[in-house]
Amino acid sequence: MGTAAIPGPRGTTGGTIDAEEHSHGHGDAPVVTAPSWTDGKRWAWLLGLFIPVSPFVAWGLVEATGLGILWWLGPVLVFAVMPVMDTLIGTDAENPPDRVLAWLEQDRYYRWVTYAYVPLQYASLVLACVLWASGDLGVVEAIGLAATVGCVSGFAINAAHELGHKRDAAEKWLSKVALAQTGYGHFFVEHNRGHHVRVATPEDPASSRLGQGFWSFLPRTVYGSATSSWHLESERFRRLGTSRWTLRNDLLNAWGMTVVGFVVLVAIFGIGIAPYLLLQGVIGFSLLEVVNYLEHYGLVRQRKDDGRYERTRPEHSWNSNNVASNVFLFHLQRHSDHHAHPTRRYQALRHFEEAPQLPSGYATMILLALFPPVWRRVMDPRVLAHYGGDVTRAHVHPPARDRVLRRYGPGTRAAEEGARVFAVRAAADEAARRQAEEEAAAAAAQALVVADAYRCPICSYTYDVAAGDPRNGVPAGTAWSAVPDDWHCPDCGVRDKVDFVPVTEEREPTPAGHASAGSDG
Repeated sequence: MGTAAIPGPRGTTGGTIDAEEHSHGHGDAPVVTAPSWTDGKRWAWLLGLFIPVSPFVAWGLVEATGLGILWWLGPVLVFAVMPVMDTLIGTDAENPPDRVLAWLEQDRYYRWVTYAYVPLQYASLVLACVLWASGDLGVVEAIGLAATVGCVSGFAINAAHELGHKRDAAEKWLSKVALAQTGYGHFFVEHNRGHHVRVATPEDPASSRLGQGFWSFLPRTVYGSATSSWHLESERFRRLGTSRWTLRNDLLNAWGMTVVGFVVLVAIFGIGIAPYLLLQGVIGFSLLEVVNYLEHYGLVRQRKDDGRYERTRPEHSWNSNNVASNVFLFHLQRHSDHHAHPTRRYQALRHFEEAPQLPSGYATMILLALFPPVWRRVMDPRVLAHYGGDVTRAHVHPPARDRVLRRYGPGTRAAEEGARVFAVRAAADEAARRQAEEEAAAAAAQALVVADAYRCPICSYTYDVAAGDPRNGVPAGTAWSAVPDDWHCPDCGVRDKVDFVPVTEEREPTPAGHASAGSDG
């Protein structure tokens, strides 16, 4: 194979990598020889498993000290300890070299860390049910325990997020199991097939807007995500030509896990635990949504002349390299690379220099988001600077538009400062635009090629005409020209039909397609 010229993010060893080696980094890779490179955070990832055992730790501390306030250990960890750790430990922008990505992704240690989260989270839930049912806890203590368990279930959604993006069927089911504790099984559908397609657009309920506070964002994203996921799954079954009212429906089987699980727990431990089960679920999915709130705040993809939105790029996600939050959240803060390569495993996600950076880690930013005036004071100037002082280019919350324009509009001091900051990174933005134009030109050239297979340039999923995509309503034998234009890659959910690269009879990407795939690195 040849090589593909790929701009290397800061921390890599070079800008050109072997295309075959690079392709292995997008999914389950074959066994490769371990390189001399060492992951400095290898054992730190185990810290992520401290969250699901925190109810056990709280129980032990209460027994040892008699202090009922310690049932609130979970919120203390999330809103106090983790922000302090982010500040004290600082950041780490090092990227794994491209040459080790194949080895890094096939190392099963990393995936077993995420697998272990699920049994631990349910062990803590059962412990909580035992304690709630015992009658030994006062109301405030029981609520504190529910808040701690809610932190466990909220972080479980992050583990489910990591698992749900993978191709392996067992990992996808494990993702649904992790989501069942919060009743948020629809996240499995909406995040992969909705959010990743519509991110940073007005159509995405999980992308927050400049001037929109978290408490305004929360009901919109909860309702919008649920209804969007139902629409997506209904559309899938319409294409299949069968009823959506089946356990093969990813929403019904995911929600069914929650109903069955909660009924069993109430049957065993009594109806008295029901309010606390519901409370921990609400706290859990609210933690997810506050993370959604901060990940794309005010950022927007512009609509092109053909009606499609510009491709998702690093500048459409807020990122952070704070070590503490990153190890507890399995590199979720390297969000731009995740949107570029959704199937890439957490340990291989990379930092992009051109991506907008949060002033601190997610733990600190979650705390700020709960207080909208403080959040706006910290983040609004950063959004303004990101758009060169031109607030009209940002994703502005419609009800707040007049207020935002008065404060940040043309001629204001804030706009001038934003323009000054923006000028510093203008050269990098121009380079990114040129790269996008080259990729678009290569994709246009490939559109003229007729082939029996077409490959996603992000995750290397290959649509084979003979096999089709029956699960998503595209029967075997469906010619590429007959595949619906709104069909998306079933693996990563990021790329549309128009982005796919024709594959020759030898199953090698054609030269233009090769360049297109490479430019995504």
